[in-house]
Amino acid sequence: MTDWLGMLAAPRNPRPDLKGRVLARALAPRRRWGGPLAAAALITLAVGGGAAWWAYRTIGALTTERAVLAARVGALEDTVATFLHGPATRLIQIPVSTGGRVGSVTIFADSARHRWLVRCDGLAPNARDQAYQLWFITERGMSTAAVMPMDEDRPMVMALEMPPGGVLGAAMSIEPRAGSASPSGPMVFHRLL
Repeated sequence: MTDWLGMLAAPRNPRPDLKGRVLARALAPRRRWGGPLAAAALITLAVGGGAAWWAYRTIGALTTERAVLAARVGALEDTVATFLHGPATRLIQIPVSTGGRVGSVTIFADSARHRWLVRCDGLAPNARDQAYQLWFITERGMSTAAVMPMDEDRPMVMALEMPPGGVLGAAMSIEPRAGSASPSGPMVFHRLL
């Protein structure tokens, strides 16, 4: 259709070597990409598998740690709910002076569950062969509540079961490291409730 306008180019014969070049290229063996692609795929799988294994182990460790922390928080919430917010809880704060330092012993006495939560703040660390010993004052005399070796300058918190019968008060003395059956050392405090 373009020939009637005179726009058609006159046919030309191809160069003689063009036919040979086209046939040689068509019949030449093709480059093989299978080997390098397979190696790259294996490397990708190995790296991906290693990353997946690491993620699996990390998630497992974090899940275990979270469960431990959740259990600790639950126990602490139970302790706080029991001791601090219970209607049968009584708060006793006793100022003390040890080793020239002023501190306090705070007792949350739960009469419904017959337990005490005791927190000691600001007490001087004990000598190597000594410990603080907490006593229940009962109708039958002094009964050991806890032996508390305080080697570091940090608060100490403990939960104690009250002895059967009535508890009339609390006392603390400085005793030998193993504790003693009756108060024999210097008295830190003696308080009737």
